[in-house]
Amino acid sequence: MTDQHGELDAALERVIEAARHHLTAVRAAQGRVDDDDVWQAYVALNNASFAYDEQLLDAFGEVTPWDVDSIDPDEADERFGGEGAEASDPHPRVISVRQRRDYRVPSISALLRAAEAARREGTPEDDEPAPVEGVGEAVLELLQSGDGSLGALDVPELEPLDGVVMVSEVGTPVDLESFDDDDAVGPFQPAGDDRLVGRLDEHPFLELDDDHDHAGHQH
Repeated sequence: MTDQHGELDAALERVIEAARHHLTAVRAAQGRVDDDDVWQAYVALNNASFAYDEQLLDAFGEVTPWDVDSIDPDEADERFGGEGAEASDPHPRVISVRQRRDYRVPSISALLRAAEAARREGTPEDDEPAPVEGVGEAVLELLQSGDGSLGALDVPELEPLDGVVMVSEVGTPVDLESFDDDDAVGPFQPAGDDRLVGRLDEHPFLELDDDHDHAGHQH
């Protein structure tokens, strides 16, 4: 039993050492997502915990609260980009997605009421929200209430018309500071070296048996 106790002590020390190494890697990563050192330290801690749990079970029929399975380090490196795998594969261009979607307003008053309700919801109780003036401001209010997502415009007060999405490869990302706030063209204007990858046409009211291409087309 002495040898078995010694093996258990050594297995426990490996768990403690792996936990310390993992904590060091986590601190060094400072919240970076998919940090390779953190992942490798995680695998080592996982496997040390698994080995200790197995040895404890064999020796005394006891288990730890760590419900883990062994991870193959080689497979982990290959899958998640550890040693021996390509660390990064950056695309030489920037991917730009431009979208336009048009709407018909069946009822101005209904749209204004919906926007004012959204504005009230985002205004502190002690403050009186300013009235929504015009359909454009109403749509902008709905977008702001939905954190800028076009999904916020999927409301009965707006009737979707055709839209288009274009995916392009561009040389540099957009620099919003170089455009005036009222510039409606500049941020969407393609540069001379931009390459249009494809265009997706949206036809929300086409019948399902229509012969038209619902998904749009690519160039």
